[in-house]
Amino acid sequence: MSSGRAESFSDGVFAVAITVLVFDLLPIGSASRHLTARDLLSSWPQYAAYVVSFLTIGIMWMNHHTLLGHVTRVDRPLLVLNLFLLMGVVAIPFPTALLAEHLTSGTSGGSVAAVTYGLVMLAISVGFNAIWQYLIRHTDALGATRSREEMISAVPRLRAGQLAIARWSAGLFGYIAGTVVAVFSAGGALAVFGALAVFYLFNHLPDPAAPAGDGPGAAMAEPGDSG
Repeated sequence: MSSGRAESFSDGVFAVAITVLVFDLLPIGSASRHLTARDLLSSWPQYAAYVVSFLTIGIMWMNHHTLLGHVTRVDRPLLVLNLFLLMGVVAIPFPTALLAEHLTSGTSGGSVAAVTYGLVMLAISVGFNAIWQYLIRHTDALGATRSREEMISAVPRLRAGQLAIARWSAGLFGYIAGTVVAVFSAGGALAVFGALAVFYLFNHLPDPAAPAGDGPGAAMAEPGDSG
């Protein structure tokens, strides 16, 4: 199957997920016969959760496009990985609604909602990393635009002493941290998830259209590093 067909299906799922988010905003003010500015301002948790999730899904769509842009065809295992990823993406409106409802509840409900949000994001992050690892291990079979070595070396790295990890994978640890923070503070966790959306706003993957070997992380890559 061509990668374009898989990408078109995925685009539809992303579109549904990002559209459903607005449904949580529709009831605002409906309980009050005379809508006031206070009614609107008091619903700030709904707005905050909506903005974070909208940006997150939109940026995930951008990165998904970059991922599949590296190949010209997809096989069955890749389709399965993509389905699991999309299952997480389309679920985002559920924890978003939970977090918006319980963010300021002052009870354990806020933490439960934030942890649920974090777990969904963790599952999606694992899905993205699994797809990337599959792509770089099956470049020939998938008709990749770059060789495996070129795809690996083109990914920017974060260094801590002798340790070098792909900047693309760093967000996974951020979602783990955000989920831990969620146990103690729902608002703090939402701030972490929002910061991660900004982190992924910048492209941490090689551009499929760029000439091979021109990736920003080429000079930082370790020989044989699999990302």
